[in-house]
Amino acid sequence: MAFDLKRVLKVMLFASSGPLSVKDIHTAITRFHEQATSLPLEETESPAPDPQPEGTPIAPVEPAEVVAAEPTEDDAMYQDVPSLITTAQIREAMDTITLELQAADSEVLLVEGSTGWRLVTHPRFARWVRLLRNEPPPVRLSPSALETLAVIAYRQPVTRAEIEQIRGVSADAGLTKLLERDLVFVVGRADLPGRPIQYGTTDAFLEFVGIKSLDELPASDVLSPRQIDTWLQAANQPTSTGDAAMGLDETEETQLSLDQTGAKAEPTVVS
Repeated sequence: MAFDLKRVLKVMLFASSGPLSVKDIHTAITRFHEQATSLPLEETESPAPDPQPEGTPIAPVEPAEVVAAEPTEDDAMYQDVPSLITTAQIREAMDTITLELQAADSEVLLVEGSTGWRLVTHPRFARWVRLLRNEPPPVRLSPSALETLAVIAYRQPVTRAEIEQIRGVSADAGLTKLLERDLVFVVGRADLPGRPIQYGTTDAFLEFVGIKSLDELPASDVLSPRQIDTWLQAANQPTSTGDAAMGLDETEETQLSLDQTGAKAEPTVVS
């Protein structure tokens, strides 16, 4: 059996303790060739003959029959291993494995995350995994936390004040929950008065929403940086309210103010 990239990748996925990246696969191939060229050939030394007393005739030694070891199936697996496996070949093999698992309605699935591929259990068997590990059911995020997470994902790095100004409510509870779930983290401090803390999303967030990078987030005109900047500027510079917004009749040519009305009112004479 010759070298089969797909089968080798399956074994690596099963044995890997974390996501399997293209770099990990290339490193394993490189180590294989380094060990193949550095290991010396094994030589078996024949045992030294026992010393014979003097005067004892030496029996003729017949030549030993040399038998070549037949290559086994395991040895054939390590033959013809290419020195270079491209990323395209790895992705093609991973896609084939993914389709095979889906077609077989397997209990495990192959998913690609931001740091590589890994085998995961099918969602319909999640309860059995929790029972095995004695874990509680997952807690759903509240709408408030999801809104805060969406603002951070599209706006990051973002400060607490910006989140609260965009949402119009306090973001303390939502931020605390997201930090506990490791969906957001402290990126740094903004170059603003008071040096407020800035927040951004983690790799766990990418796995939470099922994407490999932030570029795969759906386009949003509402939460785009340009739209938010325009909205924040308008919110920080309120305009004067007109008569129409106050429900006044704009057809009148002149509108008297309260002061003008009081000045023109005739004094009441008390007899």
